[in-house]
Amino acid sequence: MHLLNLGILAHVDAGKTSLTERLLHSAGVIDEIGSVDDGSTRTDTLALERQRGITIKSAVVSFPVEDVTVNLIDTPGHPDFIAEVERVLGVLDGAVLVVSAVEGVQPQTRVLMRTLQRLRIPTLLFVNKIDRRGARQDELLREISDRLRAAVVPMGSVEDIGTPEAGFLPGLAPGAAAVLADHDDELLAAYVENTVPYDLLRTALAAQTRRALVHPVYFGSAITGAGVDALVTGIKELLPAAEGDPQGPLSGTVFKVERGPAGEKVAYARMFSGTLRTRDRITFGDAGQEGKVTSISVFDHGTDIGTDSVPAGRIGRLRGLGEIRIGDAIGTPRKAYEHFFAPPTLESVVVPGPDADRRALHLALTRLAEQDPLIGLRHDEVRQETAVSLYGEVQKEVIEATLADEFGVRVTFRETTPLCIERPVGTGSAAEFIKKDENPFLATVGLRIDPAPVGSGVRFALEVELGAMPYAFFKAVEDTVRETLGQGLHGWRVTDCVVTMTRSGYWPRQSHAHQGFDKSMSSTGADFRALTPLVLVEALRRAGSQVHEPMHRFRVEAPADTLGALLPVLAAVRAVPQTTETQGPLCVLEGVVPAAQVHGLERQLPGLTRGEGEWESAFDHYAPVAHGTVPERARTDHNPLNRKEYLLNVTRRVG
Repeated sequence: MHLLNLGILAHVDAGKTSLTERLLHSAGVIDEIGSVDDGSTRTDTLALERQRGITIKSAVVSFPVEDVTVNLIDTPGHPDFIAEVERVLGVLDGAVLVVSAVEGVQPQTRVLMRTLQRLRIPTLLFVNKIDRRGARQDELLREISDRLRAAVVPMGSVEDIGTPEAGFLPGLAPGAAAVLADHDDELLAAYVENTVPYDLLRTALAAQTRRALVHPVYFGSAITGAGVDALVTGIKELLPAAEGDPQGPLSGTVFKVERGPAGEKVAYARMFSGTLRTRDRITFGDAGQEGKVTSISVFDHGTDIGTDSVPAGRIGRLRGLGEIRIGDAIGTPRKAYEHFFAPPTLESVVVPGPDADRRALHLALTRLAEQDPLIGLRHDEVRQETAVSLYGEVQKEVIEATLADEFGVRVTFRETTPLCIERPVGTGSAAEFIKKDENPFLATVGLRIDPAPVGSGVRFALEVELGAMPYAFFKAVEDTVRETLGQGLHGWRVTDCVVTMTRSGYWPRQSHAHQGFDKSMSSTGADFRALTPLVLVEALRRAGSQVHEPMHRFRVEAPADTLGALLPVLAAVRAVPQTTETQGPLCVLEGVVPAAQVHGLERQLPGLTRGEGEWESAFDHYAPVAHGTVPERARTDHNPLNRKEYLLNVTRRVG
């Protein structure tokens, strides 16, 4: 059976979900096309999605195209829900990127296309809304080629564009041979001799599309159905089939986790090799956890049906794996789970309503976080607060509505603040020895912290012999180092450093005759876990750390005569334009701006540019905080910066 796992991606409001409905209707899966405005679409199943008319969670639905079974995955278009898109990309065989014929290439379109190209995912483009007033063809093709930096092959022409009667006439455009000849020597020779047979052209198109070298472009309308049949033909003929050996070693990836009616976890997994069967005991995740699959369903003809197995190439819904998480590998890992988009750079504290049950809120937030690996929760036991990391304000509104609608917990949020990081400035060392310097723990720990290259994360190294003490004690130190670096001198996560263990020591296990283990004379893992934060923070204090704030790279396209109003506003929020380019009556500014200022600029832009300005931004890097007060973050640990307070909290007595 020919299988294809297909993603539908777009900037918000380009018509992605409407196209999904049209494809399902064309395949006979649904009798009536749903409406985003009416909240009756097949893939937007959440009540919140129907209310707002946007896709928040990815959804899978299957439909047949002759002998091909397509698993179609509808993804969110709003940038605040980019995490949903991220987890889908790793399981796709091909994609359709939807562009509006009226609005054209939009900020999220560029972000998605760059990622598809980087991952070399074969992609077709569907220019939607050709029946709308203001729709464009030739101008838009040039815009797609220039702004997306993509080699595009128009797959036909449009009649009566911009009218309700607009239609699409399939057929390779005259310039297709020139585009394809750039990647094919045989075709280039035939092109030079002006003897390019159609079969050679079509074969080259399919081969280059599957290698993500070129991108066929179809025009149409999801509302009227124009051009959709041609797109379906392209999906069948130009995109590659799912690969994988059903008899090979078991290997799959979990890209979505949801809760069933009884609260049980349901994992969506794409199988790349082998065959997973009901009642199989499998390993999953980095820790090699084990679980038993109690039931399996696969997608077929618009619904999911129960089955005994899911072979390589297919997507299955798995039950019984209570500890499974998004990104977990099933069986043999195919490759490490990686993030294709930037992490969230904002944070906000959740404020429970007057009648909110804090335990219910904690459970609800934990369930939301397990469905979204890029959303982190930070619990402050002292202040009884929970902070949530975010991509933007819309996501905050959706979390608030989801907590109320699905969990019955009403909350509000405090003002959104940027998520900073700390990096060591220099080198610092510290050590504490057993029974010296008021060390109450039966452990000797010495640590040195050194700066490391940007983006390298945290590395733990040893300058003591691994056999100097039990391995469990070394592991306790390393785990505690990584945990402690979650809060630096100013409360932010410390990264891009090397922590080296320079001293070690312990007291061996002691027992008395006719008695058991004497803990008061024997080192335990708890001693090393308790002492390590004090040593590490002192080393970091001596090294010094600098707070870095997240910076976005921005692109503003606006009428040139509005620059006089725009530039002072950019300067006031510490935005730094780096390039300026004039394109006719428009001016394009590119530069960097603190992430904390992006939302405010997006709101001001229409008023500053007569509604004609276009803003695009994405996380670029972290930069040292150079203006104003260094931002501090409240600690949620036992505060090893204050030795007396720390010992009181850890040992429950004054040290």
